[in-house]
Order: sequence, then structure tokens, then C-alpha cells
Amino acid sequence: MSNQAFQNLKELPTPLSYSQCILHKHEFLICGGYEQRACYSYHTIKNEYKLICEYPSYVQLIGHCVVKLVDNNKDITLLSFGGYGNKHTLVMKYISVWSNISSNSSNYNEWVPFTNSQNHKIIIGRDEDNYYGVRAVIGGRNNNLLFITYKYNKISVFDLNTFQFIKHHSLPTGNSIQNHCFVSNSENGQEQEMTKTNKQNYQMLLFCWKIGMSIEYDEDKEKFQFHILPVCNDIAPFYAYAYVYVNDTILFFGGYGNRTCSKSVYKYSIREKKWITFENTLSIPLSGCVAILNEDDNYIHIIGGKDDKSAISKNEIKFINQHWIRILEIKLGWIDDFDKIIVKYSK
Repeated sequence: MSNQAFQNLKELPTPLSYSQCILHKHEFLICGGYEQRACYSYHTIKNEYKLICEYPSYVQLIGHCVVKLVDNNKDITLLSFGGYGNKHTLVMKYISVWSNISSNSSNYNEWVPFTNSQNHKIIIGRDEDNYYGVRAVIGGRNNNLLFITYKYNKISVFDLNTFQFIKHHSLPTGNSIQNHCFVSNSENGQEQEMTKTNKQNYQMLLFCWKIGMSIEYDEDKEKFQFHILPVCNDIAPFYAYAYVYVNDTILFFGGYGNRTCSKSVYKYSIREKKWITFENTLSIPLSGCVAILNEDDNYIHIIGGKDDKSAISKNEIKFINQHWIRILEIKLGWIDDFDKIIVKYSK
């Protein structure tokens, strides 16, 4: 990395953190963020944004996940699910807002319920599952398996053909995970499609705080195998970093830990199982951002996020209040001094 490794591009139309981003040709589809329902297309050549749509008003986006279900020549289909509280499961058929192509269907470029062939709504996630900061990848021999990792150190397999869970399992770690790195160990990292490690097994990689793990799934036997991977001391205190998989490596940007945001950049070599901390850093500390490769694989874009100067909002205080009240089963009133305590706790 040279001293000119990072350059600023056009600012987002609205501040976004903990967003989700999908590549489609020369577009980045930015799908909402923390308490933000707006979805935008960023055109990498034009360096411009266009509004696609907004999530329905009943959807509260706090730690959701978006994956690509179908990629046709002219359009793609996205699946959005998870988050804190009431779990949403929606799909969007997208046709580029930058083209002159129009669709006769009103269901394009808008989020609609995920349904089966009988038009019954499908919700991904059980009542007991905590999907705040959930991550997922799609794979299997027929690309029909949705692998979901989430709090508290859980992994599940959902069959997108039958609309049923076929496996729930616990990760072999005592630490919880959220807003973590979860990718499939594919040869073409930006597509993040599952690849075979032998006749039956598929491999994924997960990192969060000091947790490093290789996960193999035997599709025929419906069994997992887990292998612990090294995590360097520099990145071990952090999570909520941006990450991208390319050329047998994972690059990490920023993150949150020790009550501060990081501006460091790390590289993990999958083949060598070694870490490098780059001398060049982000221009500002960031957490809750997202990284994505452009179509030509020659630029990595880092989108959204928060820095150390970002003040905690009343919505964030309300979210933490609700979380504490729920886990502690508090039935008493709340006083303003508790908000001050939460601000200190969050930072």
C-alpha cells in the first residue's frame, strides 16, 4: 500500500452505519443501515448515487443481513432478513435504476415479503434466535443452502428450496459473535459462493474479536467440522470491521473495541494462516462500515460507518435500554441518569 492508498469519493446521501452492500455490475446496492430504511445504488463509473426504494415502514433495521439469491443478466434478486427485535424476511428483484429498462411488474425495485410457491410468507429465524448482527452466505451443491451465523455463537443451515431449517448447531467457542466477518472460502472471493473442499464438504471462515475459525459442512451427512484459526493480537480486541475476500486473502478495515474505533488495516492469508498489519491506515477511525470490490477487482470501496466522534443517538440509547430491560426482566421505571450511564457504556 502506498501513501495514496485511500482517496475520498462522493459522500453518501445520508449517513449510514451497519449497512449491507451487494455488487451488481458497475453498481453497489446499499441496502439500508442502522435505523435507516433508504436503499441506494452507487454507480462506480459515474460516482453518483440514486435512490432505489425504502424498506417498509414496519421494518426496523438494526443489524440485518442482505445476500444475493439470483443473478441474471439484467436483474438480480436480493434477500434481506434478521436484525434486532421482530425479524423481517423480504426480497427485492432489482433492475438498474441507471438504465432505460423498465418492468411491467410493480414488484421490481421494492422490498416485498419472502413467499413460497403457495404464496405463504416465510420468516427466516426462530423466536429464540437473536439475529442482531447476523451474517450469512449461500452455498451447497445447488446453491440452495443459506448458512447463518449469529448470537450467541450459533450457526444454522436454511434450505431455500424447501424453506425449512435443516441444521442448528453451536460454534465451539465461549464468546458470542455479532457484526462479524463470515465468508465462504471460494476461489473467486468477491462472489462469495461456496466451493467444495472435497466431494461433500464446503468451507467457510469466521472472525470476530479473538475468534478465528474454519467451518466445514458435509451436505450429505448434515454435519459440521470446526478448526480454530490464529488471530493476531492487534485485531483481537475488535469486531464490526469492514472486510473483503480476494485472492486467497481477507482484508479487514477499522473495527470497534476497547471503547474506541480503529483505523488499522489487516491482511489474513488463508493458505499461510498468517496476519499482516499494514503501515498505511484509514484516514479516520471507522466501525460499522462495509467493504466491497468493484466489478474489475482493482478497487475496494469502504462505505458508511461511524468514527470516534459520532455521538450516541437517542435511538441507540432506546435500543440499549430495551435490551437491558429484556435480559434483566426489569419492570420498574427508568430515570434520566441511566441514559448517561449508557452513553459511557457504549463508548
